[in-house]
Amino acid sequence: MTDFGLTDVSRETLERLTVFESLVHKWNPVINLVSRKSLAEIRERHIADSVQVFQAGPRVFDHWLDIGSGGGFPGLVIAILAAECAPDARVTLIESDMRKSTFLRTVVREAGLATNILSERIELVEPQDADVLSARALADLNDLLAFSARHLAQDGLAIFPKGATWKQEVTSAKSQWNFSTQTVKSKLDPDAAILCITGVSRV
Repeated sequence: MTDFGLTDVSRETLERLTVFESLVHKWNPVINLVSRKSLAEIRERHIADSVQVFQAGPRVFDHWLDIGSGGGFPGLVIAILAAECAPDARVTLIESDMRKSTFLRTVVREAGLATNILSERIELVEPQDADVLSARALADLNDLLAFSARHLAQDGLAIFPKGATWKQEVTSAKSQWNFSTQTVKSKLDPDAAILCITGVSRV
């Protein structure tokens, strides 16, 4: 078990994660990708949490879309893992902040990934018809479901890691949305959960 939260991955995948980690350290003082406090815990707090999102998804997929990708959590971690586990799949990241998009493209180039970065607002991007959609620390569940309705394929899966208030968010969202939820317990936080959502439509 590595401190990236992974077992049984190639040396190339670990090297790509290390490249990503080092670039976060290099860029963070300039564009604040993660909080200064959590930077020292990047493997345990950010990368391992992103690994959980990938592991909650299907093993086979054609297109994984990560929205509001920010510093690349979970999007770049997903792209790195997909390069080994689903090499024929597409991974797309949406990030409207131009400086963060530049950072994401730098990691993609230096890690040798084929990931597509869209530097636009999520609600303005052409619908992506993605098999899987993810977002971490982006918005409340109501807003995330609106993005899902736009960008997910009809039988697609949305994956959202959420903190201690996840049950309240689900209850609130049910007043505006129809959806089915399966939850995966977080390995890192006993109060947190990963929401795996299908069948999203307006009430």
